[in-house]
Amino acid sequence: MLLLTILALSLAESSGFAVAGYKRPLAPRSPTAIARSRPISASAAQQQATLAASALGLASQPIMWWSLYTLKTTGCGLPAGPFGLIGAAEGISYLVVIGFVASSILSKVTSGSGLPAGPGGLLGAAEGLSFLTAAGGLAVLGFQLADYGYLPEAVPVEGGVCSNIG
Repeated sequence: MLLLTILALSLAESSGFAVAGYKRPLAPRSPTAIARSRPISASAAQQQATLAASALGLASQPIMWWSLYTLKTTGCGLPAGPFGLIGAAEGISYLVVIGFVASSILSKVTSGSGLPAGPGGLLGAAEGLSFLTAAGGLAVLGFQLADYGYLPEAVPVEGGVCSNIG
């Protein structure tokens, strides 16, 4: 009798009829299905890396703004500074800003949205500021070519336009 009831209920369910008061027993779930059903959360190491990238992106902005201002007003980038640290910070800042813009565009093309906001919205802030800084950089590039007619070399060379060497 129990077998007939189960068969009748499953036949009714498969035909599209809802049987009141009957709940189908849950089938055992595989570990893969259980893992897929859990919400995805970032690991602690991933959150730290995102926070570090956010801090680097935000710290790079004022250095690049200073560089763009100096380039616009003097026609040359920042001086090398002691042990070349200012010039190195300038170059790294340009790379970080370009990296943020490129990764955001790649993320937009592949997934339809930009970078995630990150912890406290810092990664999103670094992304947005990077786009503004890159737009400012393109404007200064245009002014540099119009005002001075050249782009300064990335590494000063002896006898170069922006070189105080020899």
